[in-house]
Amino acid sequence: MVDLRQFEKDFDTVSAALKRRGIDEKILEKVKVLFEEKKAVQKRLEAAQAEQNSKSRLFGQYKREGKDVTELQREVAENKERIAALNEELRLLEEKLFELAATIPNIPDPDVPDGEDEEDNVEIKRVLEPKTFSFRPKEHWELAERNGWIDFERGVKIAKSRFSALRYEGARLERALINYMLDFNRDRGFEEVYVPFMANAESLFATGQLPKFADDLFKVEGEELYLIPTAEVPVTNLFRDEILKKEDLPLRLTAYTPCFRKEAGSAGRDTRGMIRQHQFDKVELVCITAPEESDRVFEEMVACASDLLTSLGLPHRHMLLCAGDMGFSAARTVDLEVWLPGQGKYREISSISNTRDFQARRAKIRFKEEKKNRLVHTLNGSSLAVGRTLIAIMENYQQADGSILIPEVLRPYL
Repeated sequence: MVDLRQFEKDFDTVSAALKRRGIDEKILEKVKVLFEEKKAVQKRLEAAQAEQNSKSRLFGQYKREGKDVTELQREVAENKERIAALNEELRLLEEKLFELAATIPNIPDPDVPDGEDEEDNVEIKRVLEPKTFSFRPKEHWELAERNGWIDFERGVKIAKSRFSALRYEGARLERALINYMLDFNRDRGFEEVYVPFMANAESLFATGQLPKFADDLFKVEGEELYLIPTAEVPVTNLFRDEILKKEDLPLRLTAYTPCFRKEAGSAGRDTRGMIRQHQFDKVELVCITAPEESDRVFEEMVACASDLLTSLGLPHRHMLLCAGDMGFSAARTVDLEVWLPGQGKYREISSISNTRDFQARRAKIRFKEEKKNRLVHTLNGSSLAVGRTLIAIMENYQQADGSILIPEVLRPYL
């Protein structure tokens, strides 16, 4: 959540930064009006409290002088009621500000490029050269049909569109990838954790999915539980409402979970194949750091995911996302896009974000330093989207006859 104290203190600067994200100016105007109303109420409250203190001091003087205190008692009682009413008015205004702030995205880092969507993202570098094929490379759904690895029709029969079933070597390769990714991350110093695949509303609020993105979540009927859209939610919330020891930071965590998304707003996009599913596997990286370490840790996370792709022999590129294309909680994001020769384009396979103290403020994750509690910085990133990695292997390792080679690093897992 944005820091309301910073917002109120320097409204114009914060508003200008948020406008880079394409925020509706009507929301900013509402915030400004509420700040002005709050300031006016605080001024009246301070005056009433000063008057109360002044009148309270008169009791002793009146008694010494033998004066009647009846009128003074009445004035003090009336002023006490006025103070109570002003405190309630202030509480309601602060509640409205909190509810509004909960829908406002994070402030982008100053060096994040301006832009509205993926067309304005900036390429940082490319890693590995795409292979040149002596034949027309097939897309993954063509290869799936030839090898029997992905059963789209039966997936739809079991659930609905955007669900699929993996079979034969496809199912085994999915499991091999999960194990390989977890081992790779563990060797890089990440602690492996296993977490619930459901989360409550408090957890989803903490990481920024609620209230703004409720339409993209699968809710469990009759329960205040949701299927998780990413492991970022349960892993970050392991430490919700806790005060950590600075010497324990940074915390580096990795987890495998299935992820569930309604894909609200994606109608007509990637309807064929397994690029955009309602259920998919992902291995996640989550880091919790002191603020002064978060930039270094961010670069370590990007390098970890990129090196994982390199170890699989998958060409990819690093993209710095523009302000308008970043996720709700992110202050800075680098996407890794893998080359898919069947499609002839790069597609996102990992997204690494530094949320600064945005999630920590919502989740109340702090650390103690010199007897003071400070907000941590939280970071998260895919390492990797497993289904898309499977697709990338199918397309990059396909042979002229439609068969698929297995990357050497995965062979021990099979």
